[in-house]
Amino acid sequence: MNTAVTSKQDILKTSRELIRRQGWSAINIRSVAAACGVSVGSIYNYFDSKAALVSATVESVWCEIFRRPEDEAVFLDTQAYIAWMYEQLEQGCKQYPGFFTLHSLGFLQEEKADGKRRMQQAWQHIIDELYSVLKQDSRVRADAFTEQFTAERFSDVLFSLLLSALLRQDYDPAAVLEIVRRILY
Repeated sequence: MNTAVTSKQDILKTSRELIRRQGWSAINIRSVAAACGVSVGSIYNYFDSKAALVSATVESVWCEIFRRPEDEAVFLDTQAYIAWMYEQLEQGCKQYPGFFTLHSLGFLQEEKADGKRRMQQAWQHIIDELYSVLKQDSRVRADAFTEQFTAERFSDVLFSLLLSALLRQDYDPAAVLEIVRRILY
């Protein structure tokens, strides 16, 4: 247990640990303060509400699950990157049971605008990385994309398939990799 929280990052790390051990419902100002070994007021120094704490925690979980891999070669091959993403999803679901479905459904409600915005930012980052990998993949056929079917659009489609896998808890990328192979190579 952290006994001296010194930063926002310490609080978020403790919040992620609470989610891993106790589930999503464990995140509130009092429980996080207790786990950090600080007063409730100390948490409010960094987060002005439970919603702000939860939103920041969600964003930090997404960032942790999709943190940049040590093997930079993943970013040069679309199929390797997609396989890596599915592996990250599977690990993330094991590490944070129910995280993807519970928080996503909750944040899609209008009154949770900050959480929705943070989630969409995390998603956009993943889509941007997909696009970047597509552009750097030397195996992609020169005629794979057109004005109507752009690399950006394909990145969105691939991400939609990833979200679908999340909801279905289907972490086998085989079908998606076959689609990529047939369209790009």
